[in-house]
Amino acid sequence: MDIFEKCYKFSVVKDAKEFGIYPYFIPLDENEGTEVTYQGRHVIMCGSNNYLGLTTHPKVRQAAIDAIERYGTSCTGSRFLNGNMSLHENLEAELAQWVGKEDSLVFSTGMQVNLGTISALVGRGDYIILDKDDHASIVDGAFLSGGKIQRYQHNDMDHLQRVLESLPADKGKLLVVDGLFSMEGDIAPLPELVPLCKTYGVRLMVDDAHAMGVLGGGRGTAAHFGMTDDVDLIMSTFSKSFASLGGFIAGDADVVDYIKHQARSLIFSASIPPSNAAAALAALGVMREEPERVVRVNQIADKMRMEYRRLGFDIGESVTPVIPIIIGDDDLTFLAWKLLFENGVFVNPVISPAVSPGRQLLRTSYMATHTDEQLDRVLEVFAKVGKELGLI
Repeated sequence: MDIFEKCYKFSVVKDAKEFGIYPYFIPLDENEGTEVTYQGRHVIMCGSNNYLGLTTHPKVRQAAIDAIERYGTSCTGSRFLNGNMSLHENLEAELAQWVGKEDSLVFSTGMQVNLGTISALVGRGDYIILDKDDHASIVDGAFLSGGKIQRYQHNDMDHLQRVLESLPADKGKLLVVDGLFSMEGDIAPLPELVPLCKTYGVRLMVDDAHAMGVLGGGRGTAAHFGMTDDVDLIMSTFSKSFASLGGFIAGDADVVDYIKHQARSLIFSASIPPSNAAAALAALGVMREEPERVVRVNQIADKMRMEYRRLGFDIGESVTPVIPIIIGDDDLTFLAWKLLFENGVFVNPVISPAVSPGRQLLRTSYMATHTDEQLDRVLEVFAKVGKELGLI
């Protein structure tokens, strides 16, 4: 059998394009924060992870420009060998201080953080425990580790306890959970989860890719619950609130040092370019200097959740600036996306396997820089499309 045969028979994308409802890889001409340009038309962006709106902040932009002028465009090597810079280590020190841990380690992408950290710590004979709604990078890291994977129902602490009770006491165990779940906008219940980990001798890693800059005054889920010392490892990315590209893991210095010398995704990848490191460092500075941005994005989230519910939309259990509009059908989700886009609102259609069957949704997300006028227009368009399609 020709291994390419499945490629030639992959008709779902061609069919969607033919019917004009293909919603992915949209080639934007400009992407300026709360508005983007597509074929000369301005569209309000409600599908970005730019929660604090820092991609357009002058200090962040200037830091990236200055870094290119000083260091060039790339380190052209891995941090393990010739690609490590004092800039990277300065960023790591600042990040560790920000999240309340001894040390941190910067990777070139958030995906690499989870692949490298999980596979470095978990080996054959160890157990890795995952929430069923954990991000794909966590799942891939678990498979790569060779450890025995155990999964529990989303945010179901009774089920988690049954899973933990079934595991041998003399084996290594790591539980990895999203702090803020990226599709439905709910939060991991750390006050219930932490005691279970301690009772059963399980180390805890929280993926704060979407919580950093949003929860806990911007410091993430553990800070939100006042449980920073109870979480062993905190992970986040730079491609959301930090307005850059890359990611980091933070924890005890000895643990971070071990990961530094064992994580293949770090050792065998080129280091984060100076411009991205400088942008992330500048973004962290803005978070410290302008805490009102964190307040603003959460105020916006409160308003939008209230208004969507008032209109009659199902937004699930969201308590954050990630607000799903749950539709429950592939075709209807794509059609709603198309009508919203045509009316000037950009959202993200999400279907299985990214969400469970029956939970197909439009993922909306908000920035501190959205204006009240933009938000009112978004609600107006949603009301129009929702009535047209019988969603409300």
